Amino acid sequence: MLKLAIVILNWNGAEMLQKYLPSVMSSSQMEGVQIIVADNASSDNSVAMLKHNFSQIPVISLDENYGFAGGYNKALRQIEAEYYLLLNSDVEIKKQRWVEPLLNYMDQHKEVAACQPKIRYLLQPDMFEYAGAAGGMIDRDGFPFCRGRIFNTIENDHGQYDGVTDVQWCAGCSLLVRSKDYWSVGGLDERFFAHSEEIDLCWRLRLAGHRLVCISDTEVFHLGGATLQQGNPQKTFLNFRNNLLMLYKNLPEEELKDVMRRRMWLDYLAALQMLLKFQWNHFRAVIRARKAFQNMKKEFSSDREKIQQGRTSNSMPDRCNFSIIWQYHVLRRRLFSHLQFPSNQ
Repeated sequence: MLKLAIVILNWNGAEMLQKYLPSVMSSSQMEGVQIIVADNASSDNSVAMLKHNFSQIPVISLDENYGFAGGYNKALRQIEAEYYLLLNSDVEIKKQRWVEPLLNYMDQHKEVAACQPKIRYLLQPDMFEYAGAAGGMIDRDGFPFCRGRIFNTIENDHGQYDGVTDVQWCAGCSLLVRSKDYWSVGGLDERFFAHSEEIDLCWRLRLAGHRLVCISDTEVFHLGGATLQQGNPQKTFLNFRNNLLMLYKNLPEEELKDVMRRRMWLDYLAALQMLLKFQWNHFRAVIRARKAFQNMKKEFSSDREKIQQGRTSNSMPDRCNFSIIWQYHVLRRRLFSHLQFPSNQ
């Protein structure tokens, strides 16, 4: 069995693989570590290019595009490894043996189910990257933010979040997870297709009593937006729909009604702002997401019941007990280091 499988999920990303895969290969030459590409039925020349230019890299060819969640689940079921490292095709590695600090920490801390490195922006290397920065958090209403990134305010990295720190979610673009823990909570939820699925996975891992950490002794450089650009209405739809599904699945029973009521008002307020900015497609995407959530709730009822029954007595809070919208927009706290955390967090 492999120590670590670095699995890159690809969909029509031949150009990205040609550009960034060599950096992953040259920096990951360790005993027991293997790089594998899982292809989500690409219609470009990805598979042919890999066979021609990177014949030493095993390729798992899937029969259709199963999205991020389904693609990874179907590929990982075919791989035997102690650890999986989910890595985007648009990630460049600049540090040799970059996975060593991650593996060493995980080997020494069996209670940790997953971790991530520090993630910087490939085009502006002094900045954190939007998708994961130095580890993720979730506010009381389910809005994700990062150490180094709150909404669209992204910080320069000058060591302010260095060290090993517990986080509430790890970014899916560079996520190292213990395989037995991954499958013990069911893996990624394939109904999400893409977006928020790694946050949902991490929430379930933490509810099962596991820790998650960001280890900034190593770093990767992520381009971001390789599949869906930030301004794509489909991305807006998936982000809103999947975030609501995640909340419905994982929220404690005593908080569900209050949180979902606040989210209804906040989501429609966000849609109104889009309408006032003449962002018609994004406005419609939010409305569609709300309707899709209502239509899909029944599919998640049994998941919710199982998760509630399986809650452990660990003292880790599900989320941050404050509104990031209030702190960011009203109190004007734009940096993670400026946020006010309740005394019990």
